[in-house]
Amino acid sequence: MRRILSKLDSSSQVNQPTGTILASSSTTIPFSQRLTCTISEACDATGLGRTKLYELIGAGYIDTITVGRRRLVSVSSLRAHLEPKNA
Repeated sequence: MRRILSKLDSSSQVNQPTGTILASSSTTIPFSQRLTCTISEACDATGLGRTKLYELIGAGYIDTITVGRRRLVSVSSLRAHLEPKNA
């Protein structure tokens, strides 16, 4: 275990019981490269209110997945719906 710890970058952490490497909280992925975001993050990114966002989700315009009780919005679906369409 000590060899693993000595090889890790100082910004990474190791979960002691399992030995898995956890990303540092300072590491962030740009929004457009993320797979999913929370409802709140989607509202902040688009300027839409929660009610309108849930209406679009209910109508099938924006894809979501549910993990436990948490609903995550597909960023690619969100971007596809908001990009201008050429007529």
